[in-house]
Amino acid sequence: MAAAVCVSMLAAPVAMAQGWQLTKIEGRDYVSIESVKKFYGFQTAEKKGNSIILKSVNGKNGIIMQLQIGSQECLLNKVKFIFTHNVEPGGSLGMMSQMDLIKLIEPVLRPNFIPNAGDFRTVILDAGHGGKDPGATNPLGTEANYNLTLAGKAKTLLEKKGFKVILTRSSDRYYSLQERVEIANAVRENAIFISLHFNSGGRDARGIETFTLSPPGVAHYGAGFKSSDAFARRGNEHDSANIALATAVHGTILRHLQGNTFDRGIKRARFSVLSGIRHPAILFEGGFMSHPFEARLIANEKYRDALALGIAEAVHKYQIAVTRAPIARPNP
Repeated sequence: MAAAVCVSMLAAPVAMAQGWQLTKIEGRDYVSIESVKKFYGFQTAEKKGNSIILKSVNGKNGIIMQLQIGSQECLLNKVKFIFTHNVEPGGSLGMMSQMDLIKLIEPVLRPNFIPNAGDFRTVILDAGHGGKDPGATNPLGTEANYNLTLAGKAKTLLEKKGFKVILTRSSDRYYSLQERVEIANAVRENAIFISLHFNSGGRDARGIETFTLSPPGVAHYGAGFKSSDAFARRGNEHDSANIALATAVHGTILRHLQGNTFDRGIKRARFSVLSGIRHPAILFEGGFMSHPFEARLIANEKYRDALALGIAEAVHKYQIAVTRAPIARPNP
């Protein structure tokens, strides 16, 4: 539900050190979408009713950002992100929460500003479940087995691209979530961590989704805010790298699936396997084993081949994106 705007709290904006102008809405800091347009170099901005579309045309690297007043959904080049807070009315275009600007929009639009994110050659692949824990099941197979085969396929492709790949498990063996974290953290060189899963839910639930660790102050996905959500976890050291990696993986896989899936978006949550990781980390859900159509897709080896290819290409794209030299922009 869209949060109501408290007019009494729309006091004079407070200037940030970087030059952003902040406005208080229900006690939270918001930034005008007009200033976002200016800072990131969007050439056009159009508002029709509650829909807002910002466009930046730069050859093949153009960006289209679509927002909706009263909604937490944001589309960046057709990839769905779930904001922490609704886009609110205000100014000529609308207002975006400072939390979403800093923790989501900034690392997605300027991944090359993330310090030292590209300094890695190691990828840790975590095949979820295993052994006594089969994960989601259906008459065609078990999630644990699909996770393991997907990890193996992605490992082969990543190694061909020159990456060192470490598997948290290479057989049908059970590891606790804490053991998986410990395996990952035992890797002392710079690395990235990708936990691989398939989903389960109601028969109508379908699509892929990618999770990063919630930043401090952001509620666990699907749950109300708790006081413990205000505290940082170890994995929050890499909030910006987490969301940039998630964007690369989620967007690349969507393109490889060519419309054969539903985009559930990039979301934030406090999954145990992400909270304690010392490396940039994401959790990918490759479809619903409980959905009649997707159950057959997941059982099809070609579908898992497409997922593995998307993961391998995404890791390479991510590394390139975060190692490019940053180009300074003027303050808004």
